[in-house]
Amino acid sequence: MPQYERILITGAAGRLGSELRKALAPLAGRIRLAAREPLGALAAHEEEAVFDLADMDATIAATKGCDAIVHFGGASLESPWQTILDANIRGSYHIYEGARKHGAKRVVYASSVHAIGYHEVEAQIGVDAPVRPDSLYGVSKNFVESLSRLYWDKFGIESVCLRIFSSFPEPADRRMLWSYLSFADCMRLVEASLTAPRVGHTISFGMSDNKVKTVDNRGANHLGFIPQDSSEPFRAAVEARTPVPDPARPSVKYLGGWFCELGHPDDEPKG
Repeated sequence: MPQYERILITGAAGRLGSELRKALAPLAGRIRLAAREPLGALAAHEEEAVFDLADMDATIAATKGCDAIVHFGGASLESPWQTILDANIRGSYHIYEGARKHGAKRVVYASSVHAIGYHEVEAQIGVDAPVRPDSLYGVSKNFVESLSRLYWDKFGIESVCLRIFSSFPEPADRRMLWSYLSFADCMRLVEASLTAPRVGHTISFGMSDNKVKTVDNRGANHLGFIPQDSSEPFRAAVEARTPVPDPARPSVKYLGGWFCELGHPDDEPKG
């Protein structure tokens, strides 16, 4: 028996959105897929909503009839301020207003390691550590985590904010040997966030069961997420093809990796 009548997935055309489209099908009678461009052929249980998150009326309309929202849409990397403002900050406010106006019970939000990227790798922070964004992109994640806290306390909309680290088919570098989140574990984490009996306002880190663990996720144990995958099968190949990085570099010292070495995205390029 599906737990939800209709789940809205934003960012449905993206790397993780495409996986969610398949993984979440058993949880709802209908899946509404939101993207900026048409998605092509749809399954019998799927429906499509084509709009830009910056369009408040269209975004709120897309939430109608949805009792859960999996919000993975928006700019996925450091970007010019105007892009961050429209896609991530305004867009997420529009999603939460849609949830409030149309009665969605729960939102699962794709936050990011970049919300806490300037914490040092060895600090072993928990989910309640002070935010330390490493970019304007990270600031936008902090904004939505705070917005979702307000909408739980004031309006009773439950949220799980998933601070996803590195979710790719396999680790691409040595940092990802500890930050890796397999696609399958990412789907397990979202499913746990949707099916846990009570989440209130929860922040969870998103990593697989890697050998090196850089954060403490016990504050999200009530979700019931148990990662099944690990970066270890990839270790030998990654270490063979990549040099040992300079430990003094910000990209090695801090959780946010190479984001910590980026300049302001609106600066003119040098050279």
